[in-house]
Amino acid sequence: MYDLTLLGTSDLHGNVYNWDYYKDAEYDDSEHNDVGVAKLATLVNQIRAERRGKATIVLDAGDTIQGTPLATYYAKQEPITSTGEKHPMARAMNVIEYDAVTLGNHEFNYGLPLLARWIRQLGFPALAANAVNAKDGKPAFLPYIIKKVELGEDAPTLRVGILGLTNPGVAIWDRGNVEGKLRLEDMVATAAKWVPIMRERGADIVLVSAHGGDSGTSSYGPELPNENPCTMIAEQVPGIDAILFGHAHNEVVEKFVTNAKTGEQVLMSEPSKWGQRLTRMDFTLNRERGRWKITSKRATMLNTNTVVEDPEVLAAVRAQHAKTVAYVNNIVAKSSVELSVAESRYRDTPILDFISTVQTEIVGAAMAGTQYASLPVLSIAAPFSRSAVFPAGDVRIRDVAGLYVFDNTLEAVVLSGAEVKTYLEYSAKYFRTHAPGAPVDPATISDPSVPDYNYDVLSGVEYDIDISKPVGSRIVRLERAGAPVEDTDQFVVAVNNYRRSGGGNFPGIVKTQVYNKQQEIRQLLIDWAQAKGVINPADFYVPNWKLVREGTPVF
Repeated sequence: MYDLTLLGTSDLHGNVYNWDYYKDAEYDDSEHNDVGVAKLATLVNQIRAERRGKATIVLDAGDTIQGTPLATYYAKQEPITSTGEKHPMARAMNVIEYDAVTLGNHEFNYGLPLLARWIRQLGFPALAANAVNAKDGKPAFLPYIIKKVELGEDAPTLRVGILGLTNPGVAIWDRGNVEGKLRLEDMVATAAKWVPIMRERGADIVLVSAHGGDSGTSSYGPELPNENPCTMIAEQVPGIDAILFGHAHNEVVEKFVTNAKTGEQVLMSEPSKWGQRLTRMDFTLNRERGRWKITSKRATMLNTNTVVEDPEVLAAVRAQHAKTVAYVNNIVAKSSVELSVAESRYRDTPILDFISTVQTEIVGAAMAGTQYASLPVLSIAAPFSRSAVFPAGDVRIRDVAGLYVFDNTLEAVVLSGAEVKTYLEYSAKYFRTHAPGAPVDPATISDPSVPDYNYDVLSGVEYDIDISKPVGSRIVRLERAGAPVEDTDQFVVAVNNYRRSGGGNFPGIVKTQVYNKQQEIRQLLIDWAQAKGVINPADFYVPNWKLVREGTPVF
């Protein structure tokens, strides 16, 4: 009887230290989770020590180099492509000595040159079997590895096949970076192609590290392969022993899925996000008729809040962490009052108008002298955070970054009045239906299947959302300057690249841009605030939408 342990992480999103750069304090949440590779390293080291002389494999399922100001700093402020410096996530993960990482969709956010540089800095392979070159269909990255593992002094070598699958949504979410260069193929079909090849080439067992959720649904339409197909992979592709998966940021300790063709049980696990959890899969193996056979398998989950940070990881990234902390604490402006995003999901708030004001001014100025100069400019913003605040007084880069947590760029398209109304109807599905007179609790006002970042607020028109009406017929008033918006009216609409390229599957927005200078919205907000010196809602706040029921405001 022999055994093998797989340790799995996913969705690290640029977290090394247990640090909240937006609050300039140690990370903490309502459940007292901790974050970061430094915490994970302590758990990994403990398990390796406990299993000294036994086989332990460490994998990551992707979304690694985006998500914190630390990651943004070394992609945007001092990009590793310009400086040649080693990326903090390469430094941290190299200390752990991973066996492989899968590319997540966010690996593509900063373009293929930066991704290639990061991959070269890793001391282990980066996998993505379903990302192929657009021209010839050949793998653009390493599809899989077969790792030779020693289980014991007297045991034959175990050959462990590890297949990496990235998310097809990259084709939408980072269209600007991959279009014409990469094709993102179906994860299920790709697994079905490669698993038999891996078995033929000597893999005794096959592990899949997949950047996709398990639900079988997608946040986009049917034009792309499934975003969250991991249960389908387990059911449909024979020859897989276990799947480490990520992308959805869920904690799935242990899930068994029966393969429809073989009847074998496939073990699945998802270790939450940001380094809060570590998946542990334990396999026992026997030799039967000259072949390895897994006789039992199970998964458990470890919480990183039970350990201290690993000093070697902290040391490897200390200078970069300190530089990031200093950067995000730079003061950009003063706010005349405190501005909070806490109620922005269900009330018109000044802080979202701050975003839209900046977007509207920049796009409006760019339209001058073009054929669109006479069109009104509208702007789309979403409540990305529920905790972001501009304090009264000094506003720092970290405050702006906490409001605009994504590395989106600014674009603009032309929409008709009819398209604007359809867009707002789609956005309004965010709210649960509340009959007139029924109590409304802000904590439960929204449909939990729709994330906050997929609720868009529009500035430049006035509208009411009737949450007592069914989805699709909730926009009961849509006006501009007191006159009804006609179906044939034309507008220039400022929007982020994620939404414009199809993220969230909003209708009508995927079309040719009339503005696209590849400028990051977060930096535009910082630049605007620095130029003004003062953030005063009196300069930009225009209440233009509200929730109603049968004409009566909800709040």
